[in-house]
Amino acid sequence: MTILFMGTPDFAVPSLEVLIAAGHTICGVFTQPDRPKNRGMKLQAPPVKRIALAHDIPVFQPVTLKDGTALEEIRQMSPELIVVAAYGRLLPRKILELPAKGCINVHSSLLPKYRGAAPINWAVLNGEEETGVTIMYMAQELDAGDIIAQASTPIDPEETVESVHDRLAGLGARLLVQTVSRLEAGTAERTPQDGERATYAPMLSRELSPIDWTRPAREIHDQIRGLIPWPASSTDLLGAGVVKVFGGRETGESTSRRPGTILSADKRGIRVACGDGKVLCLTELQAPGSRRMSAADYLRGHPVSAEED
Repeated sequence: MTILFMGTPDFAVPSLEVLIAAGHTICGVFTQPDRPKNRGMKLQAPPVKRIALAHDIPVFQPVTLKDGTALEEIRQMSPELIVVAAYGRLLPRKILELPAKGCINVHSSLLPKYRGAAPINWAVLNGEEETGVTIMYMAQELDAGDIIAQASTPIDPEETVESVHDRLAGLGARLLVQTVSRLEAGTAERTPQDGERATYAPMLSRELSPIDWTRPAREIHDQIRGLIPWPASSTDLLGAGVVKVFGGRETGESTSRRPGTILSADKRGIRVACGDGKVLCLTELQAPGSRRMSAADYLRGHPVSAEED
């Protein structure tokens, strides 16, 4: 099948690779423009662009899809199907209506739950025990199109959003190639979403970072797991300014101390009292202007004292 692929970040790479490996003709790849990155602010190509160029696939990086230029370029390529995976732009109606087989999207949640920009993060932030991927037909309303296929995976209570992301990227790619085969054969199912069950996963912001120690230990632990690598959870209770927190674990201990009290600080971590009377141990930190490091390494340069009763 002749396919136009639209995607940008690492999540989309396995989906593009599996379509290439399956022998489909990728007539072009649409991806976001190169962006400045790191301290040198040198322009960096999106991961999907690098894969496309390695396979000699034409790459298009329009700043907008609304001026008709992209529509004309797509018409000239005559794709039978458009596949979208974390592209980062909404497709205008005229583009959605162009391919004979339609436009489908690889979405990293079990729709209609977690429509929106950050479904993996919000599943972890909310302490979900399960998530998954959905292949759906695209519609004008965000992530509201009919479902073609879904696959689920459990979320371990200790894993971070990074490992869930990588697992869903692979799961989505495998489900995608199966779905495209069914679309080609005319056997793909189509199930409308129940809009009343829809929930949303908005873009992340730094406003989510500060840890509120009056919250339960489990919720704080989920916050830490769900905001890696950006914007990352943060706290200023260690006496070294605002410190980012990249790792923590529930100890199972109970305490009557005030939420936010530092109970101990040693090579095992920094134990802090939480709002439900439980204890959370911080295990990986990043001081301002420094790198991520274990609590043991952090404490060597930033001594922290337990608070007296």
